[in-house]
Amino acid sequence: MLSASRSAPTGPVWSEKIRAEVAKAVIGQDAVIERLLIALLANGHVLLEGMPGLAKTLLVKSLGTALGVQCERIQFTPDLLPSDVVGTMIFSPKDAAFAPHRGPIFANLVLADEINRAPAKVQSALLEAMQERQVTLGGTTHPLPKPFFVMATQNPVEQEGTYPLPEAQTDRFLFKLLVDYPTLAEETAMMSRWGQVTKSPALQPVSSGDELLQLRAQVDAVHVAPAVQAYVLALVRATRDLAKPLPNGKARHVSYGASPRASLALYQSAKALAWLRGQDFVAPSLVQDLAADVLRHRIGLTYEAEAENLTTDTIVAQVVAQTPMPTSGA
Repeated sequence: MLSASRSAPTGPVWSEKIRAEVAKAVIGQDAVIERLLIALLANGHVLLEGMPGLAKTLLVKSLGTALGVQCERIQFTPDLLPSDVVGTMIFSPKDAAFAPHRGPIFANLVLADEINRAPAKVQSALLEAMQERQVTLGGTTHPLPKPFFVMATQNPVEQEGTYPLPEAQTDRFLFKLLVDYPTLAEETAMMSRWGQVTKSPALQPVSSGDELLQLRAQVDAVHVAPAVQAYVLALVRATRDLAKPLPNGKARHVSYGASPRASLALYQSAKALAWLRGQDFVAPSLVQDLAADVLRHRIGLTYEAEAENLTTDTIVAQVVAQTPMPTSGA
């Protein structure tokens, strides 16, 4: 229940107006949309992984339109250059000097489409922008607009012509979301709505970047009990314990655990999820709900784990099951 000493959060109202607008273009994917809204409120980036044709790109573009922010799309290809992302210095004969030419990274919402189709050199061009919210051109640092988010899509690494993202970059994504196929009812609704040669639905802005920045103050006010903070740390640190050498030469399944950035991500996203659902404190169940999305891309598997067809989701589920949960989060 909401505490009488705190004002009631407006998360459900804001969430509903965004969802209603996005639903004009995207059917289903309710859980993914909720995670995207959490990332916006927690000032984090998102990596969406799924097979081609699951509306990952459409979802991000629709969200940007509904938010009323400046969006740029970068199509990652094998021949893309870092300067195509961040920009470069161009010589101006008129001024006899070099001037910065800003790349598409200078936007509020950057859609990095099929990010794993470009080699690591180009992917690394995003590192400074994602972490520092700035870009360096010609020795000069240029701040990026506020708010600033990178929402990247990728096909599974097993697909032909893809490159795995470096660990330093995946760790900078707040979430890695797995986009699955729609249900039968959702796919039937798609055929009924878009099974004709008609124009795409016109979406309208129902929020703004300024409103989003203001709402973060409400998210910051969400209470997190010390026991829940300890629970967040226990989950993250448990992934590191699994990477320690085992007695009697037993094979490990984890080569490295989640970084401190994961602790902050789980803590911040849990507060945002509580606010979105109309709660002013973080319950332990919310932390459990977000654990897989925060940790799955921050855990490295050993060859033995891959040989046993284990996944990072399996490891996270094991950690959640074995870590004692606080009885209350209020």
